[in-house]
Amino acid sequence: MIKLNKKYAQIIVNNRASQVDRPYTYIVDDDLKDVVKEGMRVIIPFGKGNKLIKGIVVQIIDYWNDGYSLKKVVDVLDDKPLISKELIDLSTWMKEYYLSSYIDAFQPVLPPGDFKEVNTFVEKVEDYYNKDINEDELKIISYLDINGKILLEDLKKSLKLPNINKTLNSLENRGIIETTIDIKTKIDRKLEKWVKLLQRELSLLEMYDSIGTRAVKQREIIQFLYEVKDISFKELSEKMNTTLSTIKAIEKKGLLKIYEREVNRDPIKKDISDYKKHDLSVAQRKVFDRIVRSFNKENEENKFLIHGVTGSGKTEIYLQLVEEMIKNEKGSIILVPEISLTPQTIDRFVGRFGDLVAVLHSRLSYGERFDQWRRIKEGKVKIVVGARSAVFAPFKKLGLIIIDEEHEATYKSSQNPKYNTVEVAAKRVDIENAFLVMGSATPSLETYYNSLNGNLRLLELQERVNKYALPEVIVVDMREELSNGNKSIFSKELYDSICENFRNGKQTILFLNRRGFSTFVSCRNCGYVVKCDNCDISMTYHRNMNKLRCHYCGLAINPPSICPVCKSNYIKYFGIGTEKVEELARELFPNARIARMDMDTTTGKGSHESILEDMKNGKIDILIGTQMISKGLDFENVTLVGIIAADTTLNLPDFRSPERAFQLVTQVAGRAGRGDYNGKVILQTYNPEHYSIQFSKEHDYKSFYNTEISLRQEFLYPPFLDLISLLIYGENNNKVASIAKEVYNLLVEESKWIEREILNNHIIGPYPAPLEKIKNNFRWQILIKSKRENISSLKTLLKRVCIDNKYKLKIDDVKFSIDIDPNSIL
Repeated sequence: MIKLNKKYAQIIVNNRASQVDRPYTYIVDDDLKDVVKEGMRVIIPFGKGNKLIKGIVVQIIDYWNDGYSLKKVVDVLDDKPLISKELIDLSTWMKEYYLSSYIDAFQPVLPPGDFKEVNTFVEKVEDYYNKDINEDELKIISYLDINGKILLEDLKKSLKLPNINKTLNSLENRGIIETTIDIKTKIDRKLEKWVKLLQRELSLLEMYDSIGTRAVKQREIIQFLYEVKDISFKELSEKMNTTLSTIKAIEKKGLLKIYEREVNRDPIKKDISDYKKHDLSVAQRKVFDRIVRSFNKENEENKFLIHGVTGSGKTEIYLQLVEEMIKNEKGSIILVPEISLTPQTIDRFVGRFGDLVAVLHSRLSYGERFDQWRRIKEGKVKIVVGARSAVFAPFKKLGLIIIDEEHEATYKSSQNPKYNTVEVAAKRVDIENAFLVMGSATPSLETYYNSLNGNLRLLELQERVNKYALPEVIVVDMREELSNGNKSIFSKELYDSICENFRNGKQTILFLNRRGFSTFVSCRNCGYVVKCDNCDISMTYHRNMNKLRCHYCGLAINPPSICPVCKSNYIKYFGIGTEKVEELARELFPNARIARMDMDTTTGKGSHESILEDMKNGKIDILIGTQMISKGLDFENVTLVGIIAADTTLNLPDFRSPERAFQLVTQVAGRAGRGDYNGKVILQTYNPEHYSIQFSKEHDYKSFYNTEISLRQEFLYPPFLDLISLLIYGENNNKVASIAKEVYNLLVEESKWIEREILNNHIIGPYPAPLEKIKNNFRWQILIKSKRENISSLKTLLKRVCIDNKYKLKIDDVKFSIDIDPNSIL
């Protein structure tokens, strides 16, 4: 290594191909040396043709290993970094840990959308009188006076000043100009009229002279504007009781300017009432004080798990922890597992903290997401509420990440990088010296295991707030219902309880984790089941559209009236979904106000909020839904929860099925009895003896944990061994199967040097995946179980075999999907 009197930039480009998936080193010339920073976008010549493309600087280095000539950075697109050094470090870690490409690992921390489409704008915001201005600075100011807010790129092209980046930085540091970022979008910008006072170097009396003595209203407006900065015309007209013609008359005299200003696209459309601060109970106070003690000490624990029963007041603890962070001028991220939970969480945080709150989730429009991201980046908010991706919110000073319902599978990304939000949050708080607080009534086995083994601090809340009782859970054996002649999906116990609840003016939640009307359509004569041609999975009948739909690829077809195999007309709909539950409920309870909340009824913008608002305001008597209603929702008038079929999750061929069943039943049961009235849960099942059903009935997490953890240890599943799922897929089943066997043989052979014992018993497969065909792709699977100390070597081996293809496999028509720490092996 030799040191040269130059700077070098390590730059990544927007290309996922493994051949170019690495940082490229470029020379940073002297005129850009003090301008180029990590996290900025630059223009670079790339490839043999030196095509000019955009890249992101991920590292600045002083040394370069001599051996070949380097190209130079051509220009800088930003005046300040788009992403911080800490988020660069986090993305680099994700790339290595989850075996993703650089651009996939960086995409979550970049502005929403295509980073190449982000633009930097420059505008003058302050007069420069009595300030030391050089000739180049004056040229820029004069240009902005004439053209107003303008693209940085256009400014550079027009003026062509040497060292223009340094000049712009100097003007911005003195507050004369301001740079902002925006993104090209199909959404028209929302603009409104604003008014600004010109010629501020004049005294108020001199301005009066320009107006004249008779224009009293104009004088009042000038006096008002003299004391404020820019103001919207709407606000000015309301405060001064004036009209646009009066304002234009003053503009003609050269004293003020009417201009259009972009309005932020605000995703919070409604007025939110104050959410008052509650006094903490003794148990809550103990948990709160223990965490805050770590805030104020160096080298203290920075990760906590609050294991609190449903309704134990975890949210109030979160709110008061965030308040502590605001006092310390630090940002907080609050993560919820479902978008359906976001409105309720927003209500509480905005009700407590007002405009300090931003929102990030996938249901926002393109423009709304970018505006929220920009507010966070510019330091205009201190709190972010959102789903999984909000863990990457671009705070400059992050203090706290809260993960509510940390056990939820939705915290695991299914897109590259296939990150686990809990793991990413833990890494981010370590990088940024921040704190992680997780909360759940049913923590994931891995998290609870880690808390018992000292990797994070376990804090417990064993009672509901105000000593409210946990709901009574009644288990109904549906086999007995059938033998007693009841073929309905509603047991007698559930039917009678709904009737009583309705008579008493209370609300009911009915839960079934399956949408649609019927789960499959089959021929009773020959056994034929209608399956998706693309996925080889049974299609679900949706009565509202009279279509059979595949829930994996979205294919929709008309239901057959005769069997396409045996030509009989004995085609029948089997199984139930939420749509059928809704229809039957309307027949049985015709006077009840009934609503359904699932993926089919919440596709529209604001649909979640509308349903939840109606439920909150007592406009719904019976709410029917899937897992999006099973957690976090808090309605005081809900005193009955009916679980239509507790076995849907339990019967899946996955090692986490008992855990998922216990969590789902316990969480949905926790929606009942959260107010002044006792709650009741009717749990319908064909498998009442199963330990997950029995322990959920008793709200007994610890007994469930002890039973399940012993089974995990016996069968060598996490947390005792790490797990990697390798999926091989393509449209030719024979080719996929052949490559899967080649890969398996390579892994077994090459892994012998990793451990003394041969790993044959821990490399399982290859076999057709449980979901064998999706979107016309046949899928084969290999599972790898490994001790933690060997996982890094195994990842290197997987990269060599599947990503870099060092063994020259013929994989043109075959793809690989590598999932580190998968949530499911389906």
